[in-house]
Amino acid sequence: MKTNPLKFLGTTIVALAISTSAAADSVTIGWTAWSDAEFITKLTARVLEERLDQDVELIQTDIAPQYQGLSSGDIDVMLMAWLPGTHEDYMDAVGSDIVSLGILYGYARLGWAVPTYIPEDQLSSIEDLNNADVRDQLDGTITGIDPGAGLTRLSEQAIEDYGLDGYDLQISSGAGMTAALARAVRRDEWIVVTGWSPHWKFGAHDLRYLEDPRGTLGSFERVHAMARQGFYQDNPEAALLISRIHLDLDALQDAMFYAQENSYEEAVDRFMEQHGNLVDYWVTGTIN
Repeated sequence: MKTNPLKFLGTTIVALAISTSAAADSVTIGWTAWSDAEFITKLTARVLEERLDQDVELIQTDIAPQYQGLSSGDIDVMLMAWLPGTHEDYMDAVGSDIVSLGILYGYARLGWAVPTYIPEDQLSSIEDLNNADVRDQLDGTITGIDPGAGLTRLSEQAIEDYGLDGYDLQISSGAGMTAALARAVRRDEWIVVTGWSPHWKFGAHDLRYLEDPRGTLGSFERVHAMARQGFYQDNPEAALLISRIHLDLDALQDAMFYAQENSYEEAVDRFMEQHGNLVDYWVTGTIN
C-alpha cells in the first residue's frame, strides 16, 4: 500500500503531458490507485469542478513521482501523504520544498490483519506466528502487496524482528492481496494479509489486526494534503477549500466499500448527497 522506498531521488515523473505552470482556475492533482486515494481525489475534483468552476486534471502515477512532481512544481496537489512514519523518507528528501494543506483524516494505520473466525486464543499477536501449528495453518505465508510499498518494507522488517523463520512474504499487489483474502474467507481458510486503514476490505470482511508488541509496523498515522510551493498564492480559493477537507474514517471506509460494490463516481454522488452541509463548509468555510 503506502510506498516508502529508501531511495527515490532521481525518480522521474511519469511521461505524461503535465503543465509546469498552473493557471489560476485549474488544479493538477496526482493520485495513486489506492482505494482511499481514488475516492478522496475524485471527491475533491468533483467539488472543485462543480462548486468552484475549476478545471481539474488528474494524473495517476506511483507515490514517489508525486512527491518529486510536487517538489519540481509539475503537479499542484497530492492527497495521500502518510505521516509521520510511512512517507518519512520522502519528506526527508523534499519536505522543505512542499507545503502541507492540512490533515485529511487521522487514525490511519498499517498492520497485519486476519479474519475474525481465526481463534484469538491461537492467533492474536505477530508473536503467535512462531507457533508451529499456526505456521502450518498458514502454509508459512504472509500475503503482501507491491514490492515498492512502505508496508512491504516494514513487513520484511517484522519477519526479521519477530524471527519468523519458515515464513515467506508473498509479494503481489493491493488487488492480489484482496483477491487472496476473499478466496480464503469463502473457504474459511487461515490467512494473514498486510493491511492498512482506511480500506474497503474492513467493510467487506470481518477482520482484526494482529498485535504488534515490538511496534515494527508503526502506530497511528495522519494523512495530509500536500501542495507545491506557491500553490496557495496562485490559487487561494482551491487551496483553502482543500485545507478544510476532513473525513471521518468510518465514513471514508463506508464510501470506499460502496465504491467497490458500485463505482467511485457513484460513491462520490452518494457522499455529496449524504454530507451536503459538510461539503458546503469545505467550499465556503462557513458552518451552517
